[in-house]
Amino acid sequence: MTDTTPSADLGASSQQPAKAWSGRFSEPVSDLVKRYTASVFFDNRMAEQDIRGSLAHAKMLARQGIIGAQDLADIERGMAQIKGEIERGEFNWNLDDEDVHLNIEKRLTALVGDAGKRLHTGRSRNDQVATDIRLWLRDAIDQILALIGDFQKNLLDVAEANAATPMPGFTHLQVAQPVTFGHHLMAYFEMTRRDAERFADCRKRVNRLPLGSAALAGTSYPIDREFVARELGFDEVCYNSLDAVSDRDFAIEFCAASSLLMTHLSRFSEELILWMSPRFGFIDLADRFCTGSSIMPQKKNPDVPELVRGKTGRVNGSLIALLTLMKGQPLAYNKDNQEDKEPLFDTADTVIDTLRIYADMITGIRVKAGNMRGALTQGYATATDLADYLVKKGLPFRDAHEAVALAVRAAEVRGCDLPQFSLDELRAAMAHVPGAADKLADDIFGVLTVEGSLDSRNHIGGTAPAQVRAAVAQARTRLG
Repeated sequence: MTDTTPSADLGASSQQPAKAWSGRFSEPVSDLVKRYTASVFFDNRMAEQDIRGSLAHAKMLARQGIIGAQDLADIERGMAQIKGEIERGEFNWNLDDEDVHLNIEKRLTALVGDAGKRLHTGRSRNDQVATDIRLWLRDAIDQILALIGDFQKNLLDVAEANAATPMPGFTHLQVAQPVTFGHHLMAYFEMTRRDAERFADCRKRVNRLPLGSAALAGTSYPIDREFVARELGFDEVCYNSLDAVSDRDFAIEFCAASSLLMTHLSRFSEELILWMSPRFGFIDLADRFCTGSSIMPQKKNPDVPELVRGKTGRVNGSLIALLTLMKGQPLAYNKDNQEDKEPLFDTADTVIDTLRIYADMITGIRVKAGNMRGALTQGYATATDLADYLVKKGLPFRDAHEAVALAVRAAEVRGCDLPQFSLDELRAAMAHVPGAADKLADDIFGVLTVEGSLDSRNHIGGTAPAQVRAAVAQARTRLG
């Protein structure tokens, strides 16, 4: 997204120009209050959306005969000039004009005269800002959905390349059973698939038009809200004017979806950090995502995943900030709502930046397959396969579980893995469980191999290499 923060001076004008609402007041606002209440420092990034909304509103006013055709032409001409000034960084954002809306309106009036003053007919800043922020957020969601797709496509490439690369699967961070690295990565595809669904669903509720609600009660002018909705690409209008100007559910919902996405990327980051540690040694990250130490020359620190992990707390904080902002507000609009933008903007920026860098970082993972396989010899990873073998031979599962537990204990005493036992040694280790030893035959050693374990889980959602490849193919079809 484009940050329209200007290089021009945002300081207050020494001439103390009249506010758009100043006729009611007997003294000017103090400089401290101006700075405390102004939002132009951060909401000017919605300038493009503000212009877009104003042009649709002006077109509707002319269509309804509320303003003249010449007024519409002047407004369109003035807005085109303002848009160019903003894009070139020439627009003079002024603190005295409080926010993006009044800054643009004042400049428009200076350019086209009374036509600029007529633009605000039939609307309030309350429904104007609610419209702008929905337009802005809709654009941000579209960008995020595209970036999730980029991340997923790169993830699928790495998963497919490692569909048969064995590694330990963990529970409680202890070696549990063999899986493939591709299968492990596909878990994150599923997480981000749900994330994409949440953002797409959130977009439906973002994409409702509040404009036309005016301050809170609607307007007496003969407006056509459905026309404006069509002009701006909204699916429908907001059907209650009080709710329309005061609702920020859509922003909270967006932040909630963002928190879940960042939580998933934070979990992935934690694994990348662990896997990169020499204690695991499962992967290495490309140098462009790491930094060194100012004192320890051997260090290669995974700074990017660490920052993703840290920035997740920032996004979670924005969600709590918005929930807290709204929890005690009476209907309808309150100035509190001005505080919705900075957490919302920061959340979107963080998510967008994180997805961009993660999509690239995935391609920079170097898999250390030998270390992954070696780790499978350290935790009796095929013990469950041995229990399953006994069950398939007719032993009740609880007896099989007990027999294998005894075998594992014997292997720990000897300092070896289960496949290193001879058939007689394995039978002896299980001798205390009636019937267990009799079930063992030479075919057990095929079951205890890593490949045997992986291949046996050949069903939808399983870790067998064939199923991982099928899952990747299905995922590519979903992405299109």
